[in-house]
Amino acid sequence: MRGIWNGLQALILNNFPYACYIHCFAHRLQLTLVKASKQVVPISGFFLTVLFLIKILNASCKRNEQLKVANANEIARLIDLEELETGSGLNQIGTLQRPVETHWSSHFRPVSSLLRMFTPTLEVLQYIIDDAVDGEYRAEAKSAYDGLTSFEFVFILHLEKETMEITDKLCQALQSQSQDILNAMHLVSSTKALIQKFRDDG
Repeated sequence: MRGIWNGLQALILNNFPYACYIHCFAHRLQLTLVKASKQVVPISGFFLTVLFLIKILNASCKRNEQLKVANANEIARLIDLEELETGSGLNQIGTLQRPVETHWSSHFRPVSSLLRMFTPTLEVLQYIIDDAVDGEYRAEAKSAYDGLTSFEFVFILHLEKETMEITDKLCQALQSQSQDILNAMHLVSSTKALIQKFRDDG
């Protein structure tokens, strides 16, 4: 939409050079949340660790495959223990996705998938630590493993999952084509109240 060379913005500016491009409410919210998260050092460090982890696991098809196998084994184990519901569309085997820098909602996917695949991820990192030929790969995996198993990281992982579920619903609602300004203002107020309640309860 906003591409300066071939996006909608460029097409409009070709005919109307004085037109002004303004981010939609959803995008403004996303930019604000990304910027605010970078100002909190532990949160910024958390996302750097997540990016580092994704880089390690996406470095080869073999590692991706190992993660999928470990994830499938973990799902089977939890189903045997009756700790997971079964049914159509449930318990999908996935991978960790890289977040988009300016889209806060894209940060929600790797956070929730990492929480869901935490044990399989540790298994793959341990495999790299034990079996990788290259010492640099082992060192990277050990660094990621230590980061993931720290209390601070696990605490922030759960905290981010809870808060991002709240803000993601607002982001999705603001992108609705039928959204009007009064309802959007009500959604923002109720989201602020939910975050405040979550903070007070925590």
